[in-house]
Amino acid sequence: MGISCSWARSDFRVGTWPTFSALESIEQRKCGRGPGHKIRPGPKTGGPGPKNEKKMRRIVVRTLPSGDLRNVQPFHVSMKGLEKAVICRDEEDYDVMVKYIAICAKRKNVIVVIYASVSNHCHVAVLAVSQKDADAFGLELKRMYSQWFSAKYEEKSLLRHVDVKAVTLDNEWHVRNALAYIPRNALDNGCPVQEYPWSGFRAMFSGTHAIPGCQRVAALTKREKGEWMHTRDSLSGVPWLLDPDHHLIPASFCDVAYLEQVFNNDPAFWLKTIGGVNPAEMQEKLVDGPRRMLPDTEFYKVAADTADRWFKSELGQLTLEKKKRLIPYLWRTHKTTVNQLARVFGLEREEVQKTLGKTPDV
Repeated sequence: MGISCSWARSDFRVGTWPTFSALESIEQRKCGRGPGHKIRPGPKTGGPGPKNEKKMRRIVVRTLPSGDLRNVQPFHVSMKGLEKAVICRDEEDYDVMVKYIAICAKRKNVIVVIYASVSNHCHVAVLAVSQKDADAFGLELKRMYSQWFSAKYEEKSLLRHVDVKAVTLDNEWHVRNALAYIPRNALDNGCPVQEYPWSGFRAMFSGTHAIPGCQRVAALTKREKGEWMHTRDSLSGVPWLLDPDHHLIPASFCDVAYLEQVFNNDPAFWLKTIGGVNPAEMQEKLVDGPRRMLPDTEFYKVAADTADRWFKSELGQLTLEKKKRLIPYLWRTHKTTVNQLARVFGLEREEVQKTLGKTPDV
């Protein structure tokens, strides 16, 4: 279901987020080049990274919503509906989904990096301490939005079939392409990426969080919080801001600094990556693949590729200790079984069950 992009007015800004072509012109002027000059690709990326490109920091230290200072890593969380189901049917639904993304992140102690909500699914990149926390965020988002949807439309069973999956972004390629793929989903709703109101795209490289007439969520009255944020949660300490139409301003709750350092603090590199990402490949890696069980031969290739990335070793050469590190990761990120894991890793079924913390069969 398409929606109007008219809400993304030219006077609505968090700072100023220019278009793709404008950003390229900015980069050219910054480097003293004319508009006809092509931006030189950065090393090993295929994108227009700076000459002295820095290695991204995938795992970073952040202050969580709880106030704790912890190491966090990135996850992609997807909430996918049925092919013919529409879970966001009007602009109010989209607005609620975005606000619930922020509220659920606070509840489950994760940090939102970027998000996109379209008619029958949504994508969120979060920084979390563990897979367990990322999973909990996704399930809480489904639960909260299901309650909203059921109360509004009196359709209590539709969202039972909505599936939630959190996937670890375990290398630089995965991180960059996932963060570029998420805002690109605006095209599914027939809207240009830079004009889509229901994603965190415009928060990035925007310069400032404040716009004229914005309101602090922490200062809302109980009635305003219920009417505009659709929650009774205490939001007294959050830095979130609402625009004059009471929509949540993305830059006030997204970790802009994390995304920007992933793209070398270079807006042209960020947009070049969005334009070059392979949506079919990312759909398979982030959404469809983790929900579909692979044949043994294909799953073996996945396990072997992961072993090479993690340990620079062939799967068959891994020690038992290293196999026990890989098994829970593949269990969480792929649809598989204890029997398949046992076959692929050459272990007894009971050993795999023990590694996964499952009670062995009697």
